Amino acid sequence: MKYSDKKIVILEKNSVTPKDDICLDSIIDLGNAVVYDSIPEGELCDIVNGAEAVICSKAKFTADVLEKCPDLRYIGLWATGYDNIDVAAAARRGITVSNVPGYSTDSVAQHTFTMILNLASNSVKYDKSVHDGDWKKAKIFTYLDFPVMEISGKKLGIIGYGAIGKSVAKIGAAFGMEPIIYTRTKPADCPYQIADLDELLESADFITLHCPLTDKTRKLINKETLSKMKKTAYIINTSRGAVIDENALAEALRSGTIAGAGIDVLDGEPMRKDHPFFDAPNCIITPHIAWASFEARQRLVNIVCDNLKAFIDGKPMNNVANK
Repeated sequence: MKYSDKKIVILEKNSVTPKDDICLDSIIDLGNAVVYDSIPEGELCDIVNGAEAVICSKAKFTADVLEKCPDLRYIGLWATGYDNIDVAAAARRGITVSNVPGYSTDSVAQHTFTMILNLASNSVKYDKSVHDGDWKKAKIFTYLDFPVMEISGKKLGIIGYGAIGKSVAKIGAAFGMEPIIYTRTKPADCPYQIADLDELLESADFITLHCPLTDKTRKLINKETLSKMKKTAYIINTSRGAVIDENALAEALRSGTIAGAGIDVLDGEPMRKDHPFFDAPNCIITPHIAWASFEARQRLVNIVCDNLKAFIDGKPMNNVANK
């Protein structure tokens, strides 16, 4: 199957395979493909103009950009989230927008527990301390400069009960944690406690965010909601950065309103030089890698290819512009 001589623009290759550990030939071979490692600033419209299909990750396809790309008929995403695409404008123009649901579920759930376990055991701090030479100076076989807790028996608050939220709940239960779920739509088969947001905030020892970014979830975690959490509680975000009011969280960490945070996503990436999380106490930060295991990225490329093939075949799938 080949998309004739139609132009396919593949953007942001470096966000998926920066070291070329995953081959993109299955997608490139579908048509007259042009690949960009990243997007030169201010050149998106020029790059995409004349293409009928584009694949992107974070590139913002606003109504204005779509209007300037009249040949565009398909946008494939290197992602599950699609808040960078004006899907209503795309639908009006008859443009298919295909995302990739579910490809990173296991990877994100694993990273969520990497954060939880590091916060509970202070292993990041102990590793740094040992490499700074502190163990060499110890007078006994161990030293307990940082507290260590068991997560068994702790309440795990999960905001968002999609595929990732369900996986996190299952893993938490296996660790002996007590999952508490807050979700817009009450699931019929949920084996865990369903709570309203305030109840979850007030009772959970760890809170982890797995909701999409919408008008209702933007800055869902803010000064008011943080004030309802236990002082001993921790918050984890592997969803979207803007779900948290970042200034409010940084202040909550500095003031001791909550005990700590594990952050993988920011409202604006890469991290700016003056970001309030950078020197916030007990805040573990990773550079948006929860999704990025080799296995998840390979799965992503395979599904992106399948999405484009389905569009070429006239049977689009995972079309979020239909929602």
